[in-house]
Amino acid sequence: MKTSVQMMACWVSLSMAALPAAGRTKLSALPQRAETIIRLDNPQFTLIEEQRALTLQRGLNQVDFSWNAVAIDPDSIRLSVLDHPDQVRLLNVSYPPGEAALVWEISSDGDFVETVRISYLLRNIDRLVTYKAVADKGETQLDLKSYLILRNFSGEDFERAAVLLDYGKTFEQSIAHEETRQMLFLEAPKVPITKVWTWDSDLLEWDPEQMENRNIGIPVRYRIVNESRAGLGEFALWGGKVRLFQEDGRESTIFLGEDNTQLVPIGQKTELYIGDSRDIVVAQHKMKEERINIRRNRKEQIVLFDMDEVITARIENFKDSPAVLTMIQHIPDQWVMKSCNLDYTRKDAFTLEFEIKLPARSGDKPAVKELKMHYQRLNLRP
Repeated sequence: MKTSVQMMACWVSLSMAALPAAGRTKLSALPQRAETIIRLDNPQFTLIEEQRALTLQRGLNQVDFSWNAVAIDPDSIRLSVLDHPDQVRLLNVSYPPGEAALVWEISSDGDFVETVRISYLLRNIDRLVTYKAVADKGETQLDLKSYLILRNFSGEDFERAAVLLDYGKTFEQSIAHEETRQMLFLEAPKVPITKVWTWDSDLLEWDPEQMENRNIGIPVRYRIVNESRAGLGEFALWGGKVRLFQEDGRESTIFLGEDNTQLVPIGQKTELYIGDSRDIVVAQHKMKEERINIRRNRKEQIVLFDMDEVITARIENFKDSPAVLTMIQHIPDQWVMKSCNLDYTRKDAFTLEFEIKLPARSGDKPAVKELKMHYQRLNLRP
């Protein structure tokens, strides 16, 4: 153990309970850590739990805990008695002025070698979670591995510490100050994936025919669901960088790209970007935009009106295999849908999401589906 974190014990009689801070007894023993746990459950703070054996004598004992040049939050330090909780009691805690230290006063009903747990929040230990995903050649499943990159700039060395995230493997690891470690802590083979094309009306051109480059690429992603039947679903997946590969059928892999995923709760999905595809073409047009229900003031000036709008979209699949297109539409302001020929999910007040399953093309002819939306935007002002 690095000497920057020290704990020593001394014993005084009950008549010496009120020692002045400047004259407090210096320490004569240095109990070693018996066990250390580094908990990374919280993405912003690191909780350290360590066990030590204190030799206590009957009466009042003073235990000094100091942390020179170590980034401990003093308000977070806690001590728990494990062996004799009914006979060993923590009476109070004092903080000597001008020192990175505290003194516990512990009352003991007998002479014990007492196991205690000390916990505290330690700053400057950060972690990164990264993923490696290798899809099969048919793009139906992938092998997912997750790595924890742990970086220690706290000022403290840890030997044989058990590193715990809120999921995955628990592993024992030593990590010194200014050291970085990478550890594999999650493996999930044969995770089912759905290849999804995403067309967003706010981000992509409506009519490729009007563009110089008519063949507009549509973003393609692998969709993974954090559920038990996918070999996942036991815990939320942390966000992190994902590097994606695909088997090429010759015992090697192709690098598809990399993406960043946010926290994925149990039962929720994440979609990992792998590139753009020109095998699916979307052409969308606004067929109608007309003011209706016009309201005027006494001067015959228009003060409010509704807008009657019709949008159509033609979706063509030139692939030899079926595909799933996620189409995202945006309707600003207050609105009401009058008719729509395809089912959708309302993601928020202004966003609609369509999940459109496209069959494979037939010969040289693409598979075609059409969307038609008729809606009215309400209470607009000139």
